[in-house]
Amino acid sequence: MNKIQTAATSAPVSAVNSTVYPILFTISFAHLLNDLVQSVLPAVYPLLKENYLLTFTQIGLITLTFQITASLLQPFVGLFTDKHPQPFSLAMGMGFSLVGLILLASAGSYGIVLFAAGLVGMGSSVFHPESSRVAYLASGGRRGLAQSIFQIGGNAGSAIGPLLVAVVVMPYGQGNIRWFALGALLAIFALIKVGVWYKNYLAIESTIKSSKKSITARNLSKRQVKASVGILLVLIFSKYFYMASMSSYFTFYLIEKFQVSIPQSQIYLFVFLAAIAAGTFLGGPLGDKYGRKYIIWISILGAAPFTLLLPHVGLHWVIGLSVVIGVVLASAFSAILVYAQELLPGRVGMISGLFFGFAFGMGGLGSALLGNLADRTSIEFVFLICSFLPLLGLVTWGLPDLKQNRA
Repeated sequence: MNKIQTAATSAPVSAVNSTVYPILFTISFAHLLNDLVQSVLPAVYPLLKENYLLTFTQIGLITLTFQITASLLQPFVGLFTDKHPQPFSLAMGMGFSLVGLILLASAGSYGIVLFAAGLVGMGSSVFHPESSRVAYLASGGRRGLAQSIFQIGGNAGSAIGPLLVAVVVMPYGQGNIRWFALGALLAIFALIKVGVWYKNYLAIESTIKSSKKSITARNLSKRQVKASVGILLVLIFSKYFYMASMSSYFTFYLIEKFQVSIPQSQIYLFVFLAAIAAGTFLGGPLGDKYGRKYIIWISILGAAPFTLLLPHVGLHWVIGLSVVIGVVLASAFSAILVYAQELLPGRVGMISGLFFGFAFGMGGLGSALLGNLADRTSIEFVFLICSFLPLLGLVTWGLPDLKQNRA
């Protein structure tokens, strides 16, 4: 706490030019807890399917409900906080997730499950734009590194969540979901500390001005900026539609094709999500050093050979390929988000909200559509179709090289 307060009250030049690691690690830890809480929902899908006799379409609708509340609100939250920063909104948003978890633990009907999912999504819609802005402000110019530190917390939480569900919830029933409320409470405490730093940071007049010096990237026309944002959204679509197949249906794929048990499938999902957490750190620093466009090329299109192979191999190969796919795809988001922030550096909140929101929206829409497709065909067919999605990484060719542009 003392380190955070010291960082908050240091001289303006230091606040702008130095990477504030205590804040980055604190917001990353809060991201871990936030995404751990969110990961409970897909991790308990097999239990919910059994308890409420749900179809795959209904499973997809749970994800869609969560993702709609998480995605539609985020750009508006970001746009509002660009003009009116709200340092303590992070802790308040986590309160929605806390209530959603408690409701999910005691839900007596499918409708209550949907409502609980929506509340968890609302918490996410507040958390991601503002916490991404905090990472941007605390980066000291090392934006890729800062985003990677921030993102790795979230991905670690997403990986740990299903493993904890397998140990804490699956053997004892849906009511034990309430234990995850302790994570939400701990996150609220951490975010109050971040809010104090954020409030003090905003009091530094020169810092506020420095974040709004320009509204578009250097030497790019508005048409080029809009086209680039469009390409980045296509890449987000590719990544998160594929990720929806893995996060929502990988356990069902393993159970149906290889007859593994539910606890085993949860462990294999954890392995995939842990690979994402491990790979997340690569994209940001490498983008800082070599240029974000090249990292985006590698992370999206580079996953295609492995995704195309996955539906045609045995269990051990599937697990190995899922690790490679997770590591490669994980490097994409930090590079894409920071690239977009550099396109419109005066709109950090709006851009963060748009891209996090679009990512969640595509994940939710993908989960619903893929669930319906699975009901009509099979889980194996869904994975076969999704294996082609990373080929959309070819559109990266249309992005300008911002590193060369700065030079």
